[in-house]
Order: sequence, then structure tokens, then C-alpha cells
Amino acid sequence: ACDLSQQISLAGTEASGTGNMKFMINGALTIGTLDGANVEMHELVGDDNIFIFGMKVNDVDDLRAEGYNPKDYYEGNHELKKALDMINSGYFSPDSKDRFRDLVDTLLVHGDRFCLLKDYEDYVRVQDLVSEEFKDERAWAKKCIINVANGGFFSSDRTIQQYATQIWNAKPVHVESEGAKADEKK
Repeated sequence: ACDLSQQISLAGTEASGTGNMKFMINGALTIGTLDGANVEMHELVGDDNIFIFGMKVNDVDDLRAEGYNPKDYYEGNHELKKALDMINSGYFSPDSKDRFRDLVDTLLVHGDRFCLLKDYEDYVRVQDLVSEEFKDERAWAKKCIINVANGGFFSSDRTIQQYATQIWNAKPVHVESEGAKADEKK
């Protein structure tokens, strides 16, 4: 069990799937982007019972059309720059200074495909909100109950029925079992 599920994929990548639903039905709140199942979860529980941050799909499209440069966010946020510089310097891996160099290069040299640096500041803002709200145990518990209660929407029975009718265009077929026939004869 956990108190907070982190579902931080870039909006539009459809990376958030069934894992976040499992956390939801087991009482965890979610911090995440509007991606994948987080969209449906947000619709079900409302703004006050899920922690949404980051860009929406249209924001991602606009950013890429304008020409996303992750170095702008790196240079523009002292905390982020310091963290990445520490990682890149080997501070966290003194036995192998280059251990995380590829990670930093992926963000700063190779274009940050998932726009992590763009979403970083908003993630920190919302994470601070999470930390503050977690202190109110009663309110947090209420949010958890609302999430669990709404998690039934993701049941496999409902999902299979929806796929059958809306995607596969399958019609229900009544199958009578031998046991039911025997019960009718009694």
C-alpha cells in the first residue's frame, strides 16, 4: 500500500495505464499529468481529489511546434540546474562519476523527448501542495475514500462490457446451463 501514486508521464503519450487504477482502488491518491487513465480518474474524482500537474496534450503540441529547448528550463530554474549539475558531476555516484551522464545528456543534449524539464516546476509546486495536504489526516482520508469509491468504474466487468459493445460490436448471447435446465424441471 502507498499514500501517493506518482503517474508522471508526458500528456499524450498514453503511458499511464492500469497500475494507477490499482493504486486508486487500494486507497492511494494520485499525482500525475493528464495522460492515459489519469484523465478518466480526474473526471471521476474531480479536481480536489487528484493532484494534476504539467502540460495538457495541446500544450505539448504547441511547445513542440514553437521549438522546445530544454536548456531554457535548465538555465531558467536554479534548483533544477543545481540538481542536474550535481547528478552530472558524479556527486551521487562517487565510485563512478559518469554513471548518470547519459541521463543528463538525454535531457540537455538529446532534446528531452518527454519534456521533463518543462513540467518540472509545476511538478514541484503540486508536490508541495501534496505535502501540505497530507498533514490533514482527516481530509486526506476523505480524498482516499472518494478515490476508492469511484474506482469501481474501472472494474473488469464494466470494461469488458464496454469493449464488447463499443469496440467489438459483440451482442450478448444467452447460454443456458444444464444446471439451470434441471432446476426448471423441479
